[in-house]
Amino acid sequence: MKITKEEIEHVAHLARLELDAEAIERFAGQIGAILAYVDKLKQVDTEGIAPTSHAISLTNAFREDEVHVHLEPEQSLANAPEKEDGTFLVPRIIK
Repeated sequence: MKITKEEIEHVAHLARLELDAEAIERFAGQIGAILAYVDKLKQVDTEGIAPTSHAISLTNAFREDEVHVHLEPEQSLANAPEKEDGTFLVPRIIK
């Protein structure tokens, strides 16, 4: 499929891009090559092939959730430089 310079200018206008004549010529060639490749891909027989979201098979790398004993509030605050009412006390950063 061939793309015209006018189509490139129209898309550039919609995207609010200012392109000079050299850029329009270059983009017309590059986009034309991309569209020609897409046309070539359309010729491939994909009958019976399930759609996929990835080119390779992926598996979940997460571990299973396991219940663990949590720290008591006194233990978690034991090394805190400042604490108040069972919470960490931090410097104010918004005035």
